[in-house]
Amino acid sequence: MENIRFKALGYMMNRKPGKFEAATTRQPSEYFGEMTFNQEAMKKFLTEEAYKALQASIEKGQRIDRRIADQVASSLKAWALSKGATHFTHWFHPLTGATAEKHDAFLDPIGNGKALERFKGAELVQQEPDASSFPNGGIRNTFEARGYTAWDPTSPAFIMDGTLCIPTIFVSYTGEALDYKTPLLRALSEIDKAAVELNRFLGFNDTQVIATLGWEQEYFVVDSALYMARPDLMLTGRTVFGHASAKDQQLSDHYFGTIPERVMEFMKEFEYEAHRLGIPVKTRHNEVAPNQFELAPVFEEVNLAVDHNQLMMHLLKKVARKHDLAVLLHEKPFARINGSGKHNNWSLATNGGANLLAPGKNQLENIRFLTFLSIVLKAVEEHNDLLRASIASSGNDQRLGGHEAPPAIMSAFVGEYLTQALDELAEKGVITESLKAELDLRISKIPGISLDNTDRNRTSPFAFTGNKFEFRAVGSSQNCSIAMITINIAVADQIKQFMSMANEMIGIGKSKDEVLFSLLKDYIVESKKVRFEGNCYSEEWKEEAAKRGLNNFSNTPDALNAYVSQKTIALFEKNNVLTGRELSARHEIKLEKYTKEVQIESRVIGDLATNHIIPIAIRYQNTLVDNVRGLKEVLDNKTFVNLAKNQISTIKSISEHIDTIKTAVEEMTEERKRANAIESIKEQAIAYNKKVLPYFETIRYCVDKLELLVDDELWPLPKYRELLSLR
Repeated sequence: MENIRFKALGYMMNRKPGKFEAATTRQPSEYFGEMTFNQEAMKKFLTEEAYKALQASIEKGQRIDRRIADQVASSLKAWALSKGATHFTHWFHPLTGATAEKHDAFLDPIGNGKALERFKGAELVQQEPDASSFPNGGIRNTFEARGYTAWDPTSPAFIMDGTLCIPTIFVSYTGEALDYKTPLLRALSEIDKAAVELNRFLGFNDTQVIATLGWEQEYFVVDSALYMARPDLMLTGRTVFGHASAKDQQLSDHYFGTIPERVMEFMKEFEYEAHRLGIPVKTRHNEVAPNQFELAPVFEEVNLAVDHNQLMMHLLKKVARKHDLAVLLHEKPFARINGSGKHNNWSLATNGGANLLAPGKNQLENIRFLTFLSIVLKAVEEHNDLLRASIASSGNDQRLGGHEAPPAIMSAFVGEYLTQALDELAEKGVITESLKAELDLRISKIPGISLDNTDRNRTSPFAFTGNKFEFRAVGSSQNCSIAMITINIAVADQIKQFMSMANEMIGIGKSKDEVLFSLLKDYIVESKKVRFEGNCYSEEWKEEAAKRGLNNFSNTPDALNAYVSQKTIALFEKNNVLTGRELSARHEIKLEKYTKEVQIESRVIGDLATNHIIPIAIRYQNTLVDNVRGLKEVLDNKTFVNLAKNQISTIKSISEHIDTIKTAVEEMTEERKRANAIESIKEQAIAYNKKVLPYFETIRYCVDKLELLVDDELWPLPKYRELLSLR
């Protein structure tokens, strides 16, 4: 029988880099955003009345009435048709973590064999997809199918594959949020209102605060033929088996190295398509592990940045296929080398252009900076477990704390200078002049170069990096909304508490300065337990974190408990972001997703081990047995014993590994059956984590040992040295 692995290798060896030639000689700035209904398109296609109404909705959140919606729909249709679109869809983020869409044609028959292109305001504003078939955590029954998508004007419509895509929220018939965008928009509204109030209290007159996000997306690329020859990659996104290559990332020669030609051509086409969709992709480079890469855009408003990240992940896979490549977004597609994250760089900016998390140029601005910084740190301390829950997944469990990503302990890093400034402020109520100078972030002797007041700590899950916080623990496949909802609502709530205490203290006669420094001192002292400047990978930090009372949830089922704690429910309900019922639904959905992902991996492991690995190992073992028999027939006993001992040892090793694999697969299958019979979703997830998952490493160890023992020409799966070497 033909070895699929060698057939796939043959395909890979014969690949020629597919050249990407843009369909235009224009510069990216000329075609950037041309497939989005941006400001230029709005001014060209909308009436003045409709344009003003749409801008008021985008900037101030004002409701658009149906008459204006009809005008916008007509203009959107005209623009879409001019770009070759034939269909439209409401594009939303259900709780699957991916995106969803249902296409309808503009075409509308009018009789006599004729038709017109039509698009009504009602179709723009609202649609009715089936709500029962998406994850809902018990909010909807199968027979209760009604759900609604509603237009989000703050995120521009775009055209992909000849379809006008309209970003929307997704809610149930009874009004519960069934998506990630709805609570995100609510959280962003809360942080806006709260931060504006605090900003004014501090002496500034900005009328809007915008949460910003700059994500950094890590991903792997492999040849599509090798990908198709690995059922585990296709079904789970990661390799469940595979011995380490002799050379992988030990020499650090891939990091920031020359981008391989095949990948470069893929990147060029991806960036072309991304720029046409208005995604401001700016950075590309090799990452640490072989075949691992990273891309990053310019910062954007959070809601738009999240939409663009979801679009980007779709585009990566779509364009890669055209270049005979497969993009892997799993957090840990390969064992023993670095996994992939999606660093979420988060900050707050005013409509006056100020970054609230950037040190200022004068004392007033620096007081504002330290106030917002202290409030963010207090929010991290107060909702530490919720931050961990927001990045929990089966894939991220394999990455967190693996000396390649931040640990599961949520801590914050601010750097030496800010640590000293915060400690002095807490102890003395002042900041020394030397530290005030450091906050300027300038090196006067080196013109044109600025220095962050912190070094970067890549081991910290929530690190301050000069003018933003970098939430490094977010997984590469995750929807950024989950982390962004958590950060923004936690900070918004903390600002509200700060303002409530400040107003109460001022009401009893205390001065504004006295109130401000008193509250800052309290916040700095209370949040100190989450500040850590050292190596978060170290065992010492785990011990220290435990002493500080910080939890270390190493698995998703344990981490997700924070979603249904009384503290979390109170946080979300009093800020009108999610109800207790909606949080319980999300908790259930996440547990169910975790269980199903581990279940699928378990089935894949059992199938590959039983039907692919063991038969090949037995075939090779039989070859060795025949060879030993032949030697015994032609050699005297003494010579035979000396010459055949290594082969006999190999035969024994193969037998032992086969026996261990077979026994472990059978036991794992029985544990899976027992887990499947558990009715409680929470208990079922725990059973999969505690009873099924431990078999994965046992089976993998033996399979990987067999990979070293069995004849290379027989081994059925592409090996790491092949998967991680693009040609």
